[in-house]
This record gives sequence, structure tokens and C-alpha cells, in this order.
Amino acid sequence: MGGRFLFDGPQGARAMILLAHGAGAPMDSVSMTAAAKALGEVGFRVARFEFDYMAARRTSTGRKPPPRAETLKDEYFAAVAELSANVPLIIGGKSMGGRVASMIADELFAENRAAGLLCIGYPFHPPSKPTQLRTKHLAGLKTPALICQGTRDVFGAREEVAGYALSDRIEFLWLEDGDHDLRPRKSVSGYSAADHLKTMAGAVSSWAEIIAR
Repeated sequence: MGGRFLFDGPQGARAMILLAHGAGAPMDSVSMTAAAKALGEVGFRVARFEFDYMAARRTSTGRKPPPRAETLKDEYFAAVAELSANVPLIIGGKSMGGRVASMIADELFAENRAAGLLCIGYPFHPPSKPTQLRTKHLAGLKTPALICQGTRDVFGAREEVAGYALSDRIEFLWLEDGDHDLRPRKSVSGYSAADHLKTMAGAVSSWAEIIAR
């Protein structure tokens, strides 16, 4: 993983956020870059990294499909170890990246190696397959968590998520009319993507002040 981190935000930050990408887009995608910059602007040191299959796409002519999320846990553990944060660390990511982080969060939290979990657009189920839930491990989650989700996310809209059995350690920030990238239709919601990113970053900052003391 050496040299694979992308950083945003001040080096002297009081907390660090480690973000992994989603299944289909790299760590420097438009949505990942925008989220990282927004979090950096409110004072976090943000580090992004790529799983090996995604990094391989940069040098390979073929498009290697994403593996099953649970097979990527060791790569996330390795990123945490390499980052070696000396301030409170929040792990998480966009979509699948956040899902992988959620699978290892309790182990890291128990070892005081992570203070919290941040998921941006959690993939509660595949699009158009609302019964194929990816929530079983979230019912007993012990790590403080914040999930930032658009209300019309096709991977889990607000009315769907309301019926899930989830740990009381999980808090939600619902962004009105946001899609899987938190982008709203301005003509419908009156908000812009920039508005939602600013709201998201502010909410993460307030939440982190409580959980990363």
C-alpha cells in the first residue's frame, strides 16, 4: 500500500478519517474527491486508499470486477496499520468501502485503534433487490457510527432503512433527495450537491467531537 494514500486536510488535525472507495469507482472519483475535500475543510486529516483490484485497473487493460466485500477486510486492516494514525481515527468509506469498514470496526474499536465508523452512502441492498439485505452485522455493532445517506438512495432509501434492525450505536444524517452520491435534484429539493456536502462535513465534525474525545 505504500504511496497509495491521497490526503486532504491539515496535518495537525485532531482526528483522522480513513476512507475506502466504492465497488465501481476509484479513490479519486468525483464523489470521493468532493467528500474528502469537504471533510478536510472542516479540519479533518483525510486519507483515501484503494483496494488492490481497483489499483490494478490503473495498469491493466482488463477491468477486474470487484471481489466480495468480506474478502477485502484484510486489505482494510493493512491500510489502518500502514497509516499508523497518532490521533483518533475514524474508519469508513463510500458505499462498499464503508461496508468493508463496518465489518472490521468492532475489532479495531475494541483495541482502541478506531474511534468511530463513517459510511457515506451505505449499500444496504443491491439496487432493485430490497430483500437482499447487508445489515446482519450492523444489528450488534458496538462502534459509534454515522451513516450519511441520501433519502432516495437506490441502495437504501429512508423509508426502507426505517424498518431495519440496526444497532443503537448507529446515527443517521439523511440528506433530502440525495442519491447514492448524496446529490439532490435541485429543482426538487432546493439544495445543491455542494450544500449537502457542507451539511455532511458539518455533521461529521459535530459527531466526531463527541466520539473522538
